[in-house]
Amino acid sequence: MRAVVVREPGPARQVMRVETLPDPVPGRLDVIVHVEACGICFHDVVARDGTLKAGVEMPIIPGHEVAGRVVEIGAEVRGIRVGDRVATTQRYHVCGDCRFCRTAREPLCDEKIFLGDVGLNGGYAEFVAVEADNVVPVPEGVPVEAAAIASCAIGTMYHAIVEVGQVRPGESVLMTGAGGGLGMHGLQVARSAGARVIAVTSSTEKAAAIRDAGAHEVVVGGRGEDFSEAVRELTRGEGVDVVIDNVGSPAFAATRRSVAKGGRWVLVGQLGGEFIPFNPAQLFLKGISMLSATSTTREELRRCLDLLAHGAVRAVLSGSVPLEEVYRMHEALERGGVLGRAIVRPGS
Repeated sequence: MRAVVVREPGPARQVMRVETLPDPVPGRLDVIVHVEACGICFHDVVARDGTLKAGVEMPIIPGHEVAGRVVEIGAEVRGIRVGDRVATTQRYHVCGDCRFCRTAREPLCDEKIFLGDVGLNGGYAEFVAVEADNVVPVPEGVPVEAAAIASCAIGTMYHAIVEVGQVRPGESVLMTGAGGGLGMHGLQVARSAGARVIAVTSSTEKAAAIRDAGAHEVVVGGRGEDFSEAVRELTRGEGVDVVIDNVGSPAFAATRRSVAKGGRWVLVGQLGGEFIPFNPAQLFLKGISMLSATSTTREELRRCLDLLAHGAVRAVLSGSVPLEEVYRMHEALERGGVLGRAIVRPGS
């Protein structure tokens, strides 16, 4: 098979190479998926460039947002057949038996293997091996490109907004990094939960598209600028009930100033490796809860695919590339130049 391989951390153009590798062979619990589409996520960027070290073991084939057709199954796989359309949960393996797996919190499993972070098994390839517990059937009518990004760009936001942030109808939600893959889909999930969505972006060019995707208000500010005053003006000086933070340390201070008394701050993304000093009293004196969300459960992925099937959320895609041009999309992500999600089509 052909695949994009990263053998050492570094710049996209230098370290991402298309290689020919042996096709994966299924273990007893595996399914082999012919990859028809794979999302290109900022997680892939920080794994490739060395910023993300935890859980990453080079060499790797990046890519964890996969959709395609099953072409082979392991000896002990049940309930999945060759020819089925499936999407992945972002993981190759979870144990299925720990306290997290038993309580539908499998992204926290100590044994989890994140797809594309370990070894030569990821979505930037013509084929990928995934344990059967980590794929979900794709409903009829959901295009493969949309199914590919359901687990991460949509599912992570569903987890952050519905399960962790517990957004309720009538509440205000601040979405940072609103023009990216998480942001463009997160604001749709927040609207479907009945929230008033205030979107923050550093890109003037993306503002109109963000509004078209469903944001009630759009605040444009350069990277590192304090957008909190504009947010407070839009909330009668109170701040927002919930923040879905896809940016992290570059916007930490402005985000903190944007949260209302008793608000919830859900940390989802971190664009760099910086540490942030702050006084905890700035949170507890206002009763602010700092929470975090990571990845998607299998059940949440099913719900997100249903949202796509019923038109409650639409996939925002900025284009697709063949394997040879994935490095260009990594460079565009680093510049903040991708609206929504881009995908790679390994078979194209």
